[in-house]
Amino acid sequence: MVRRLKFWLLIAALILGARPAAAEDGYELWLRYRPLAPAAAAKVRAAVGAIRVDGSRSDPTLRAADAELHRAFGAMLGKSSQGGMLIVGTPTSSPTIAALHLPLEGIGPEGYLLRSITVGGKRITVVGANTPVGALYGSFALIQRAQTGTGLDGLDVRSTPKLKLRIVAHWDRLDRTIERGYAGFSLWDWWNLPDVKDQRYTDYARAEASIGINGVVLNNVNASAQSLTAPYIAKAAALAEIFRPYGIKVYLSARWTAPIEIGGVKTADPLDPEVAAWWKAKVNEIYRAIPDFGGFQVKANSEGEPGPGDYKRTHAEGANMLAAALAPHGGIVSWRAFVYAAENPEDRAKQAFTEFKPLDGQFAPNVAVQVKNGPIDFQPREPFHPLFGAMPKTPLLVELQITKEYLGWASHLVYLGPMWEEVLKSDTFANGPGSSVAKVVEGKLGPVALTGMVGDANTGTDRDWSGSTFNQANWFAFGRFAWDPDASAEAIAREWARLTFGDDPKVMATVIPMMMGSREAAVNYMTPLGLAHLMATNSHYGPAPWVKDLKRPEWNPAYYHRADKGGIGFDRTRTGSDALSQYSAGAAARWADAATTPERALLWFHHVPWSWRMQSGKTLWEELIAHYALGVRAVGDMRRAWASLDGKIDAERFAKTRALLAVQEREAQYWRDASVAYWRSVSGLPLPAGERAPPHELAWYQAREGAQPER
Repeated sequence: MVRRLKFWLLIAALILGARPAAAEDGYELWLRYRPLAPAAAAKVRAAVGAIRVDGSRSDPTLRAADAELHRAFGAMLGKSSQGGMLIVGTPTSSPTIAALHLPLEGIGPEGYLLRSITVGGKRITVVGANTPVGALYGSFALIQRAQTGTGLDGLDVRSTPKLKLRIVAHWDRLDRTIERGYAGFSLWDWWNLPDVKDQRYTDYARAEASIGINGVVLNNVNASAQSLTAPYIAKAAALAEIFRPYGIKVYLSARWTAPIEIGGVKTADPLDPEVAAWWKAKVNEIYRAIPDFGGFQVKANSEGEPGPGDYKRTHAEGANMLAAALAPHGGIVSWRAFVYAAENPEDRAKQAFTEFKPLDGQFAPNVAVQVKNGPIDFQPREPFHPLFGAMPKTPLLVELQITKEYLGWASHLVYLGPMWEEVLKSDTFANGPGSSVAKVVEGKLGPVALTGMVGDANTGTDRDWSGSTFNQANWFAFGRFAWDPDASAEAIAREWARLTFGDDPKVMATVIPMMMGSREAAVNYMTPLGLAHLMATNSHYGPAPWVKDLKRPEWNPAYYHRADKGGIGFDRTRTGSDALSQYSAGAAARWADAATTPERALLWFHHVPWSWRMQSGKTLWEELIAHYALGVRAVGDMRRAWASLDGKIDAERFAKTRALLAVQEREAQYWRDASVAYWRSVSGLPLPAGERAPPHELAWYQAREGAQPER
C-alpha cells in the first residue's frame, strides 16, 4: 500500500512538475524574477556570482539598485556567490569604477555602460554611470538581459536616453476615481497619505524606473485647486520621498483659477501682479516640501477648463507667468495643446495649430508645449499632429495615451506599440525629407532646451495594475519609446513577452504576432480607412456613428464621418476645411489627392463616393464592409491562437486573457454589425455578395448606443 502510494505521488509530482509555475496574478509585471534553467543560470552566475554596489550605504539610489540586483539574481540564481563579480557604481562612489577609466563621457547624467572585463584572471561585469540614477537604470538593464537570456558574455553596451523628460501622467482625481481609468481606483490613497506609505508605491516606483521613467504627474489634467493646498502638498511630498531614490520627480496638474478658488485673489489674469505673486508664493511653498519638484502640467481653455484666454491672454502669456515662478527652482511647465471649443465648428482638427503656431518662439525656455500624437484625440488611427515640425523654436513633448480610452478600454487586447511607431516615424518634411516626428521630439530639428514624452497612465488598484496582462505591455512600451523614440515596436513586444511569459518558443511564436496585429484589427472593426471618433460620446466605448443632434457639433460622431447618400469622409483639402494646409508641403502632398492618398487615411482627408474604386478593385462600399469583417476575423484568430497556449501559460493569467478575448470577439462583431447597419441605412446600398446582414435593424443598435452587446 505504501509503495503504491509512493508510486502515485511520484507520478503526480512528474505531471505537476511538467506544468508551468503556479498561477500568477500579474502584480509583478515584467519584474518576474524566476529561477533560470541550470545551463542559463551557470552562464549568468559566471558573470554576476557576487554583487557589489559601491556607495550603496550612503546613497539611496545606489541602495535601491543594490536591493534590486540582490532580489533579482537571488531569485534567478539562488544564494550561491560562486562565479564572477558584478561591480556597480559611479567614478565618485566607486574607486574601482574610477580606476577603470570607463568611457563615460557622452552618456549624460542618466546613461550607463555595461562592460565585461578581466582583472587578474577574475571575470568582472561592470555597470558604470556618471550618476547613481544611471547606475540604477544600468542595473535594471543587466537584470533584464539575464531574464531574457540575451547574454552577459562580452558585454559592451552603451545606452543613453534620447529624451530628457519621460513622464507618466495620472488622470487621478482626489476622490480616487480615475478619468478614463479602467483598472480600479487611483493608486494614491489620498485619505491616508502622508502617514500610510503603502508598499505598492515603492513597487510602482520600481516598475517605472525599470523602463526609464523619470517623472510622474500625480493628478488629473482637469485639476482640482485642492491639490495645491498645504495638506495635499504634504501628501505629494510623501510620494516624492518614496519615488526619489528611483530617479522619479513628482509633477502636479495646476488649475488655472486656483488663485481665486483657494487664494482669495479676485482674478486669474496672468498679467495681474497679484496673480503672479500668488503663484510665486505657492511654488516656493511646494519646493520647501518637495525640493526636486518637477513642475506643472496645465490644461487650459479646453473642454470648459479655465485659462488665460478667459482674460484675452495667449497661451504663451499664461505659461510664461507660471514658468517665471518655477524657473529659480529648475521647474518646468508642460502646457497642453489639446484645445477645442464650440466656437470652432469648421474642423476641430485645426484648432490647436491655429492657436499655437503663431506663438512659436514666444514661450519661456522652461516651457514645453505638450502635443497629442494626432490632431483629434487618441483615435485608433490618426495622421500625426500638424504642430510637429511647425514650431521649431518651441520644445514639443509628444503626448501618448497608454490607457485605451478609444480602443476597448482594458477589455480589448490592443498593443499600442505599432501605433506609436507609426506616428514617431511619420515624416513631417519640416526640414525636408527625413524630418520625422521622433526627430522633432528629440530636438534634432531645432535648438530647444527641453525634449520629452508624456504618457497618460493606465494603472490602478487592480491586482495586475492595468486591468489585464496585455495592457501592461503598453505601459512597458511607453517607457521604451520614451527612452528611444526610434525603437522598434516588434522588438519591444518581444522583450516584454519574454519578461512576462518566459522564453518558450511556442509562446513567443504565438504572442508576438497577436500583439503586432492587434492594433490593425481594432482599426478595422472600429474605424477603418481613415474614419475616426465613431464611438459613443460619453463612454467612448461602443459604436455610435449615427449620433448627430448634440448641442456642440464636435461632440457628434456624424461630424467626423460626413456620410450621406453620395459618399463618406471628411474633406480636409482646400475644397473642404483646408486642414491639410497646416502640414508642410512635403507631408501634404501625400494626402492632397484622393487617388494617391494611402487608403488607411483616405476618409480622414477626403469625402469620396461609395462607388470610389479602391486599389483592390473593389468599390469603397465593398472595401469598407470587408475591413469590418477582417477585423472580426483577426480577433477570432487571436482567440484561437491564445487557446493553443493552454498549459504553457500559468492558469490565472491564461484564463483571464482567454475570457477577455471572448469579450473582444463578441464586441468586435457588435461593432461590425452596428456600423454596417448604419452605413447601409445612409448609403442605401445592398450588402456585397457573401456578407452577412446584421442580426438586428438599426433602431435596435441605436437604442443601445455605446453599450456592450447583449451577453
